[in-house]
Amino acid sequence: MNASEQHQLLGAYLLGGLAAEDMERFESHLHGCRRCRDELARLEKLPALLDALPVPDAVALTVVPAGLGAPPAPPAGAPVHLLSELAHRRRKARRRWAALVGAVAAACLAVGMAVGPLLNRPAQPDATYSVQSGGGLQFSIDLARKNWGTELAVNGSSLPSDGTLSLWVRDRAGGEDRACAWTATPSGRVRVTGATPIQLTSISSVELRDGTQQAVAVITVP
Repeated sequence: MNASEQHQLLGAYLLGGLAAEDMERFESHLHGCRRCRDELARLEKLPALLDALPVPDAVALTVVPAGLGAPPAPPAGAPVHLLSELAHRRRKARRRWAALVGAVAAACLAVGMAVGPLLNRPAQPDATYSVQSGGGLQFSIDLARKNWGTELAVNGSSLPSDGTLSLWVRDRAGGEDRACAWTATPSGRVRVTGATPIQLTSISSVELRDGTQQAVAVITVP
């Protein structure tokens, strides 16, 4: 299975629709594919949105737009499980998945008055660290556990104002992964979000580097 085919499994993985063997292969692909990790981070709230829909609305989403073909009919008397249905279609056709995501977004707008306040509540980080150094530099990160690794929310001021800055995560075995990179701002301020497949409990340090790969700030994770 090539990288493009692996990428098409992302929706099914997100919704828990992969067999154990497929899940192992996809997680191996996910570790080395930043594109998949970024897309997974963007779509992470989708299962919660689906769970928030009333059953009649969820069943209505299984209707495929004209031209895409009819979905397989469930056994007589069997309950319709929206997540399994969506995962099945995602494996069969990428365009069908895109159409269903659009339908989910539209349905969620309809029930947004009831669901919105809960889903829009900012997620609390699992850990927060900060460091200060000479010249007024201030650098803090919020770490949040994810199924696929760790999300890092970066907030900094008085950082280098030119070149490219990058955030590197080191694990306790000595390996490292670049979580994100950005062009320095003239003001020296930044608020960005990065991602790494390294699990939170395995992170030993987080390092901010300048364009020459010199450490600007280092946060040690106990």
